[in-house]
Amino acid sequence: MTIQNILTTVQSVTELGLIGSLTVLALFLSYSMLNVCDLSTDGCFTLGAAVGAAVAFSGHPWLSIPAAMAAGVCSGFITAFLQTRMGINSLLAGIIVNTGLYSVNIAVMSGKSLINLNAAETVFTKLKRVFDGTFLAGWHRVAVALAAVVIVVLLLTLFLKTRLGLAIRATGDNPEMVRYSSVNPVFTVTVGLCAANAVTALSGCLMAQSQKLADINMGQGMVTVALASLLIGGTLFRRGAIGLRAVGAVVGAIVFRAVYALALRLEMPAYMLKLVSAVIVIIAISAPYFRKKLPEFFKRTGRRKEGGDA
Repeated sequence: MTIQNILTTVQSVTELGLIGSLTVLALFLSYSMLNVCDLSTDGCFTLGAAVGAAVAFSGHPWLSIPAAMAAGVCSGFITAFLQTRMGINSLLAGIIVNTGLYSVNIAVMSGKSLINLNAAETVFTKLKRVFDGTFLAGWHRVAVALAAVVIVVLLLTLFLKTRLGLAIRATGDNPEMVRYSSVNPVFTVTVGLCAANAVTALSGCLMAQSQKLADINMGQGMVTVALASLLIGGTLFRRGAIGLRAVGAVVGAIVFRAVYALALRLEMPAYMLKLVSAVIVIIAISAPYFRKKLPEFFKRTGRRKEGGDA
């Protein structure tokens, strides 16, 4: 492998990891803070990609970002409404919304399964001119993705330290206590899911414009990837302030993409990548359990050795 190939791989891993980390940050808000496993992530990611690509294709690349995020807010609101107002289980509500979003995404793409952006201006092509002639030339997509991640991490950290943000965190810990504290958990769940889905849609929007393509299946398995990345980040940054844990989520996303890239470099068939994702999730989830069990295992092994020597 040449140095150029290594740099290209590093650039691709960093770019995809940063863009994907936005979905991980959304899951960090909904799953880690609000304690809601939102299974509408796959459809919402594709929704952001579809809306962002459609708006960019019409000649408004800058407008595509708020448009995609607004679509994500609508998706989050519907998911929250099903949970809080219609008594539907959170997992089932996410599945229902995810199923319905497939048709919505097709409708957004004018009945087609994909939108090709090769001939359209995107946020990345707009900003490429800014970086041309600088040391970041050729790395403009990474720079744009990094800027988006930094802004989201800062806003998310500040938001979770506000009164509303603390109420959202408290709702995830103990909704009954929040209700007795005169805080409406319906409102906190709705705000949390709307914010999380807005960030997920932003991730899809940037991914579509980075790859110059929005495909109806591009969000498939995204919740698994995001969950694996979140758990990896949680393992690396188990304790610390909210900001540090959010950074850990970003690092986890990049690590996950690096493992993906390694699997591709080993010429693993594409159909095996889903299995790789599943294995990473299993390892990330079970790592804390085995970390606790290892001392006990070594103790038992030591006792058996002592008994054998005796």
